[in-house]
Amino acid sequence: MGVKGKLIASMEVKCSGHSFYDIFHTNTHHVPNISPKNINHFEIHEGETMKAISIVSWKYNEAGQKIYMRHLVEDVDPHKISITWKLIEGDLLELYNYFNVITSCDYQWTTWTIEYEKKTEDTPESLIHLGFILDLTNDVEAHLLEK
Repeated sequence: MGVKGKLIASMEVKCSGHSFYDIFHTNTHHVPNISPKNINHFEIHEGETMKAISIVSWKYNEAGQKIYMRHLVEDVDPHKISITWKLIEGDLLELYNYFNVITSCDYQWTTWTIEYEKKTEDTPESLIHLGFILDLTNDVEAHLLEK
């Protein structure tokens, strides 16, 4: 059994948390246009736009590498303004037994939680992935402020 980890980052955003949530809930297909330097491709394979049990994939650039991941949308909670993604396929599963991402928004804060289990003790903590998510958050915020 690997070493479990959890990273949490909250970031104040100048736009409302509801607007931020809306990008990832109903307008996720726009994220590659909002952050083209980070996201190369987004696709819904099963289900509807970011509904629970939907399966989606992302291709993105992280630390100079092209990464692929496929997620199951485990939960979408409009009351908590949160979405939970469970990684089911992709490059990160070479390093981690599981890798889940939870985003939640509250007023002018967005919080990202990454839960994972490393395959070995030598696997690095997921700080690069968290940095990528925070960079993406900045791009989404800038897009929302342009409106």
